[in-house]
Amino acid sequence: METVAGIILFASFFFLLAFGAPIAIAIILSSVITFLFVMPFDVAILTSAQRMVTGIDNFTMLAIPLFVLSGIIMNNGGIAFRLVNFAKVLVGKMPGALAHTNAVGNMLFGSIAGSSVASAAAMGRIMLPMQLNQGYDRNYSAAVNIASAPTGLIIPPSSVLIVYSLVSGGTSVAALFMAGYIPGILWGLAVMVVAYFMAKKENYPVSQIPNFKDIFYIILSAIPSLLLILIVIGGIVAGIFTATEGAAVAVIYSALLSMIYKSIKWKDIPGIFKETIEITGMILFLITASALFSLVMSYMGLPEAISNALLSITENQLGIILIMIFILLLVGTFMDITPAVLIFTPIFLPISQDFGMDPVHFGMILCFALCIGNMTPPVGSALFVGCSVANVRIEQVTKTLLPYFAAVIVVLLFVAFIPQLSLFLPNLFGL
Repeated sequence: METVAGIILFASFFFLLAFGAPIAIAIILSSVITFLFVMPFDVAILTSAQRMVTGIDNFTMLAIPLFVLSGIIMNNGGIAFRLVNFAKVLVGKMPGALAHTNAVGNMLFGSIAGSSVASAAAMGRIMLPMQLNQGYDRNYSAAVNIASAPTGLIIPPSSVLIVYSLVSGGTSVAALFMAGYIPGILWGLAVMVVAYFMAKKENYPVSQIPNFKDIFYIILSAIPSLLLILIVIGGIVAGIFTATEGAAVAVIYSALLSMIYKSIKWKDIPGIFKETIEITGMILFLITASALFSLVMSYMGLPEAISNALLSITENQLGIILIMIFILLLVGTFMDITPAVLIFTPIFLPISQDFGMDPVHFGMILCFALCIGNMTPPVGSALFVGCSVANVRIEQVTKTLLPYFAAVIVVLLFVAFIPQLSLFLPNLFGL
């Protein structure tokens, strides 16, 4: 029964995807088809509808639209330019300094915006003209932007980590947020290392360091934007407010900051809310569809069957982790992060817990591996946006991206096999 149900579920899912069905529709239809295999029609439909409603009936889920709104306000509020200038100060003088500025800018702005797409678009529009003006290769500039954009999905606040918290049975959001800093920063540093050697090889120019007066002004102008991270994450970690309340604080703070900067006009507000509703609707529809998918897998006993299948291949912890990473990397290339987290957490989390792996550590491995799919075809959102902004074709930039992809994979392996990279900060703060 488990085997037949698993074949029906995944075969119908991939069949629908192959014929161009939206991923959420494919998830829902394949789940209902599988339920119809073991239940009467009316029971299958009623159970599916109930699960889809209860799948998003959670207070913590409110953090997602609020963080989305905060990120959009920040993206439209002139924050990116101030963070780019701050990144220039941090980078200093080194070959390919503008590329490093792009990477650091993505780490800073991406963590605030919580979106690799917003980060790739904002940083690309700012940095590309500057890099081209100094003789940088267009593919090189696009590759750095694309490879570093997903860091904002790991460095908190991150909606991906909130989704993982929900589906993993209530793993502490505060612990996950603190766990994301070191892996996310290591991702960005890996991109910068590759960019450095490429810049050295191509003899790209070194940027001049501003004078002390300019540095002081740049840091001063960036502090209000950076304070958002300190206020939101600090408040959550200190227990002053929940993740949802922290998201509401982020919206209020980013709105006030944009008003002070006078970078958002009243006529922009309807467009901001419209974009927020569109993105939130897409995310919540994926979540409710994936909740149904997870119920079907649980009802059919598929996670246990998959666990037994993996253990039949090898009982070595190292081998199983490598197999899971390989599957997640493969999945990340053709599936959006949110449904992938919702579908594969119930499958792989119990296996990792059998080996005594901390759910926070596993969450970092899962989210990190799936986020890499943002920079790879065929569905990498950061890849498409980065190529569009840079006006290059995907096939042109893919070759340049390969060294970055390899470097990020190495960081993923470090994160997987050195638990303290994920757990040091949560343990330090007693989370």
